[in-house]
Amino acid sequence: MEEKPRIIISRSRRHEAEPQALPFTEAMLPLGGALTDFRRRAWETYIRLPMPAPTEEAWRRTDLRSMPAASFRLPQVDEFRSLPDVPAELLKPLTADQHGGQIVLLPGGARLDLDPGLVNQGVIFTDLKTAEREHPSLLTSLAGQIVRPEEGKFAALAAAFSQNGILLYVPKGVTVEQPFHSILWGPGKGLAHLSHLVIWVDEGASVTYVHETASPDETEAALHAGILEIRVGCGAALKFVELQSWGRHLWNFTHARVQVERDGNLDWIYGAVGSKLTKTFAELDLTGEGASGRMSGFYFADDEQHLDLDTQQNHLAPHTTSDFLYKGALKGKSRTVWQGMIYVAPGAQKTDGYQANRNLILSKDARADSIPGLEILADDVRCTHGATVGRLEEEPLFYLRSRGIPPLEAERLMVEGFFDPIMQRIPFEGVRERFEQVIRQKMATP
Repeated sequence: MEEKPRIIISRSRRHEAEPQALPFTEAMLPLGGALTDFRRRAWETYIRLPMPAPTEEAWRRTDLRSMPAASFRLPQVDEFRSLPDVPAELLKPLTADQHGGQIVLLPGGARLDLDPGLVNQGVIFTDLKTAEREHPSLLTSLAGQIVRPEEGKFAALAAAFSQNGILLYVPKGVTVEQPFHSILWGPGKGLAHLSHLVIWVDEGASVTYVHETASPDETEAALHAGILEIRVGCGAALKFVELQSWGRHLWNFTHARVQVERDGNLDWIYGAVGSKLTKTFAELDLTGEGASGRMSGFYFADDEQHLDLDTQQNHLAPHTTSDFLYKGALKGKSRTVWQGMIYVAPGAQKTDGYQANRNLILSKDARADSIPGLEILADDVRCTHGATVGRLEEEPLFYLRSRGIPPLEAERLMVEGFFDPIMQRIPFEGVRERFEQVIRQKMATP
């Protein structure tokens, strides 16, 4: 009997390049201050965690293999003196006529200014290095308590190496009338800007705070990795505005979390228009009964920008309320990813959670992924979510053009109308004007 020929099938996995390793070493740790022990623990976490890969669910739609990670370096002390200075328009107040305090974080340094009257009330608003020296016990009691280094490679990186950062503390019962403003200004080719912001609005206190990250466009890639930790105490209120307008060369990674305690209130406004690539984790933890939080987001991507926004609304106590609306527009070959989740813990009854993401596609090669989610472990709740991705409607566009409005102007008017629900949520004229200026600039480019 003739033996049948054997067919051997060889299965070999195609080799895929790994993301480049970051070049930072233990010898580069900024030690000697109050955060020394915290930084050493973060370093141990950093070397243990791998670089994020597309095999991880959170990173499945964001690929870092083209990032020139090995070329990044930390700024030298006072390096900002030989780099472009902050544009004057970034220093202007956005939420009032004047600042209660302003801090400018620079490569290798910082500039700060605080109303003496607020100092007399016990308000602390200072840069990270000064906080390590003048408020060590307060800083060490807060750092790493809300965002842990174990949450990711870039969280550990920022925790271990952050050369710049801010400590804001508003004491019990203090109402700060004039807003605080900080700017992380990041010029410099190949620099790694690593930041850590710690904010505590104590029981019954109230404050408005605007934080901006920005840089000019450069020819070489640069990096930002940041941590944002916010605690809103019982009955306290925080209006927090976060604006990202990095240059088109910069790779941006952030971990942000806000904890709101009993009867506390948060109004969180987020705008993202810059960077080459952004991956941000933004979480709202409603930890006390009666806590509430509103998250409003604006983003506009063009060219080949990639924005990946991962959000979480965690209802961890009864009678909590969250209200989430993010809206974005896309042009060119840009891509956005939004993945959101409302989580309701066991026993968190009478929860009211809302979540919506709307995307407007303005070119055939742009792409938006919108992925809402619910995880509800209580039985007396009201939670709704929704997501849309669409293009400009032809009928209203035709209507505008038929009345003599040029095509580009008609499109701009419709885009402004699309973003109007977000603008209505923003109580600050200066912030609305900044977003409207971005819309005009993005729409004016091919």
